[in-house]
Amino acid sequence: MAAKAAERFMSSELIESNRAPKPVGAYPHARRVGGLLFLSGVGPRGRDSSAIPGVELDADGNILSYDIEAQCRAVFENVRLVLEDAGSAWENMVDVTVFLTNMKADFAAYNRLYAEYFGDVRPCRTTVEVNALPTPIAIELKVIATI
Repeated sequence: MAAKAAERFMSSELIESNRAPKPVGAYPHARRVGGLLFLSGVGPRGRDSSAIPGVELDADGNILSYDIEAQCRAVFENVRLVLEDAGSAWENMVDVTVFLTNMKADFAAYNRLYAEYFGDVRPCRTTVEVNALPTPIAIELKVIATI
């Protein structure tokens, strides 16, 4: 019995979503290991576009303005898509790490929307500020869920 449990825990499967934004690097959307699902960093882009909701860029790709609320809503939706495509669900989240590029300006709006979207689920959460993310986005989520 213990051997089967260990085998189940050690099994691993890469997950690619057909609905979430394509990864910007050599990584899967998620990886299932036993009964846990680990999502790679998820941003707010749409599936078939490099456009970022609420972001205005100059000709050199520098951010002129952005709407943190539009990005929050988009990134939360993208997380939901990856969870569902992996056979999990929004309610199965147990831990969320949130990366913001401007904690001072964006935390209040992000925190309000987070409470709206995650209020009933209440996963553990860590929010950190980073200097930049790989694309011109203001928020990215890293999620662990059960499956």
